[in-house]
Amino acid sequence: YDEESARNEARLRQLLNRPVTDFELSVRSRNCLQAMNIMVLGDLTRISEQELLAGKNFGETSLVEIREVMSTHGLFIGQNLHQGKSAEQFLNQTNLTPQEQAAVSMPISDLNLSVRARKCMNRLGLTTVGELISRTADELLSSRNFGVTSLNEVRAKLHDAQLKLRND
Repeated sequence: YDEESARNEARLRQLLNRPVTDFELSVRSRNCLQAMNIMVLGDLTRISEQELLAGKNFGETSLVEIREVMSTHGLFIGQNLHQGKSAEQFLNQTNLTPQEQAAVSMPISDLNLSVRARKCMNRLGLTTVGELISRTADELLSSRNFGVTSLNEVRAKLHDAQLKLRND
């Protein structure tokens, strides 16, 4: 038992549980974080910069502002990225038929989406259909430039492949 490491862990845990509202952020940054359900500093360590930029109205200025806040506390965006993914986001491919496995491992480019929808998929970091169907409609709609028309297009393309978004 190391008393100092225990104190450091407790300090880090306390820092990661500190609300983002405690920091001087612009109204835009604060609203964007709230819309993405990011409430504490720990949430920022479990999300990538690419996912932040994919948020509606979230731009480079907000990203720089948040980087500065994180760096003043010895943290950085995405440092605990591997801990943030829940088990439901990853499809269990062991109990899928070979046809279903082929469908979920298919690249998104094979869906022949419109330019706008394709760019939104890139912004979200989605490369396979399996990654796409692990998202909900609300998660997609929260991405900048991704609206109801793009959502309907994605749903139609997935329907053609006999697939659905999560919770659809």
